[in-house]
Amino acid sequence: MSTHLPLPQPLLDLFRPPPTPGVLAVFTHLDATLEAIKKLRAAGHADFTVYSPIPRHEIEDALEQPTSPVRVFTLIGGIAGCAIGAWITLWMSYDWPLVVGGKPIGSVPPYVVIMFEMTVLFGALSTILGILFNSAFAARRLGTILWDPRFTNDKFGVFVPVGSDRAAQMESLLKGSGAEEVRRG
Repeated sequence: MSTHLPLPQPLLDLFRPPPTPGVLAVFTHLDATLEAIKKLRAAGHADFTVYSPIPRHEIEDALEQPTSPVRVFTLIGGIAGCAIGAWITLWMSYDWPLVVGGKPIGSVPPYVVIMFEMTVLFGALSTILGILFNSAFAARRLGTILWDPRFTNDKFGVFVPVGSDRAAQMESLLKGSGAEEVRRG
């Protein structure tokens, strides 16, 4: 007996975007998958998803993926952490001044360790936030796409989002590349 509460509609819409229409192809061999990627690139398709049971550098090279925007979050967090570390230590020194041997109250070299630690802390936390924001917005933008559990075991897959008017053309392109199975979603 299931006793789960259904999500309210706004949350359901946020966490389960509408399905994206397209074509999913299942490949047995890496070479056939690479050929399909090359044919898709030659046909002008840039927005497709490739599934692989293991990381393969051949697929990464064929996809020519753009760099992740998460590193901007990390940079901003690191700079903010360093600035906050410097500000906190200097502010505390001037708030509770201890003059020892005529040295300046706000000496920076002892505070480098705290500035470094704050840089690492804020950089790591902002990286996690960047990953969460980008994954939430990407899932919302792309919608849900087809997937097959065999992609985690021994098969490769390519999902191409296309409308029903171009689905037959895409099916023939993927079958011509050596797909063992092609289905619409």
